Amino acid sequence: MALGRTLAVALLGLRGYVIEVEAHLAASVPGFSLVGLPDAALAESRDRVRAALSSAGLVLPQRKVTVNLSPASLPKSGSGYDLAIAVAMLAGARLIDPAAPAGVVHLGELGLDGRVHSVRGVLPAVVAGLRQGVTRFVVPAQDEAEARLVPGATITAVHTLAEIAHAYGASVPVPAVPVRSHRPGPVREPDECADLRDVVGQLHARVALEVAAAGGHHLLMVGPPGTGKTMLAARLPGLLPDLTEAEAVEVTSVHSIAGTFDPSDGLMTRPPFEDPHHTATPAAVVGGGSGVPRPGAASRAHRGVLFMDEAPEFSPRVLQTLRQPLEHGELVIQRAAGSARYPARFQLVLAANPCPCGLAIGKGLACTCTPMARRRYFARLSGPLLDRVDLQVEVHPVTRLDMASEATGEGTAVVAARVALARRAARERLTATPWTTNGEVPGTWLRARLGGDRSLLGDLDRAMERGALSLRGADRVLRVAWTLADLAGQGSPGPDQIGQALLLRTRGQGL
Repeated sequence: MALGRTLAVALLGLRGYVIEVEAHLAASVPGFSLVGLPDAALAESRDRVRAALSSAGLVLPQRKVTVNLSPASLPKSGSGYDLAIAVAMLAGARLIDPAAPAGVVHLGELGLDGRVHSVRGVLPAVVAGLRQGVTRFVVPAQDEAEARLVPGATITAVHTLAEIAHAYGASVPVPAVPVRSHRPGPVREPDECADLRDVVGQLHARVALEVAAAGGHHLLMVGPPGTGKTMLAARLPGLLPDLTEAEAVEVTSVHSIAGTFDPSDGLMTRPPFEDPHHTATPAAVVGGGSGVPRPGAASRAHRGVLFMDEAPEFSPRVLQTLRQPLEHGELVIQRAAGSARYPARFQLVLAANPCPCGLAIGKGLACTCTPMARRRYFARLSGPLLDRVDLQVEVHPVTRLDMASEATGEGTAVVAARVALARRAARERLTATPWTTNGEVPGTWLRARLGGDRSLLGDLDRAMERGALSLRGADRVLRVAWTLADLAGQGSPGPDQIGQALLLRTRGQGL
């Protein structure tokens, strides 16, 4: 029977499935059929594979070729199946040893000249294959460094189709000097030279930034232009600790699928930083696209910071789509061709002007906006969204006294050391739970840890009675209070920490 088999990997979100690629060559009218729920890009592989085989000097017999991607019910997309389809066809035609590629995953796109081009998602594909018992992988040479980041995998890197065919026993010449394909560049990272010491004044905002880093809390900064909101947000990633090994693999996998990962420096060990422009579409922020959805800025910011400058200028649809990841830490994107789940446990940092002219801060005497214009502008940030933001502070203009002062604020290294100690204390307290930071812990668990003393919650109860806080908001005040206690080296929060957390939550309004 003229049947060849090999393996590939289908990615739906970060979840990968090993696909059996079968090629059957029948003595019938010559033709090429591809079945198994391929998308348009994958269906075009018929022409790419035929041209690549011809360019490599591999001539198939004139037969009816049927390629099946099993399981057939699973959606498959992209050009990364080209190499597996070509190898299965060669095995079916007995141009190579049919047993050699049977248990090997082949990943790569074929050029018309027979070159093997880089594809997205090699890292999560190798991880998925290993979890399902596959240990041998053939990948494009451009993706070798990325594939070798996964321990336990046997990686073979190839530049051309002729190279892998020769390795499997085909009598074909191999090009001596391979030509590398283009690979997407890395994601932009925050400036490592940016130090918190560069921020002049803004003591209250600096405290809020430190608390946000220590507890993994979301942050809103409201103030006129030029007060340092963007500078503060850009320095938040420097305060965060390095990613754990499991987090690094997860974050790197997301960026591999997005095509923004540079494997030359190994796994991503620092928290990522994403700052989409306010004209970004919902698909750009939360993910999407035709076929199987791709990760957006929210997923690329997983375990890092998603900064939205001029937040009221963003489309309401974009802002509302953030409610799901803020609550659950993941994004589920549904499309006709399939659904995908991407992790999205990021820290949201919003920066906003108080009004269209930006001067309605404090007494607002310099503001030229009408009261209705002020309300309409800030109302673009909906109540349900703001209710999920733990820290909400005002950033006031820097005074002449702040600029004349010779004393500078603490640098990033000093604050990051305190953040690391606070995170370690929270991690020890949450050892037997599924959470790692205070920003993830539900309010019921935090209330139970306070004991039966209701006097600690007196300020919270009064704020709820006045309507200044919802129940969700009260729980988030408790989260911040626990973080303040961790920063102070206390075992649990006291009245001072709860009062300060309430101040950081309400921007001093309604108290």
